[in-house]
Amino acid sequence: MTTVIHHNPDCGTSRNVLAVIRATGTDPVVVEYLQTGWSRPQLQALFAAADLSPRAALRISKSPAEDLGLLDPTVSDNALLDAMVAHPILVNRPIVCTPKGVALCRPSEAVLPLLEKPLTEAVYKEDGTLILAP
Repeated sequence: MTTVIHHNPDCGTSRNVLAVIRATGTDPVVVEYLQTGWSRPQLQALFAAADLSPRAALRISKSPAEDLGLLDPTVSDNALLDAMVAHPILVNRPIVCTPKGVALCRPSEAVLPLLEKPLTEAVYKEDGTLILAP
């Protein structure tokens, strides 16, 4: 199994996580999900592997979630999945898959338990905060 990151290049956290993965010498498969979109089975599999509900994976800020009425707690998981397929931006990111597991990596440090190799260099967030040094 290879390392896969479901990535939004416009997201600082997603860019930070990608930098951490690459700092291990790993060349991950980068899936820009805003371009490729999601399928319902794909989301269901990712969420199951990461032990996430659709509600826990819902991106609330800078997304149409509120405008679509998705913040109402009575909205079903099926309705959330339908909305996520129709509007890929509704899925929080990045989601990283490695042989060690699958996780929604917010904050950036959440990727650390998934890494297969040690870091080869120190990695800093875009704001200058140290994530981890080898």
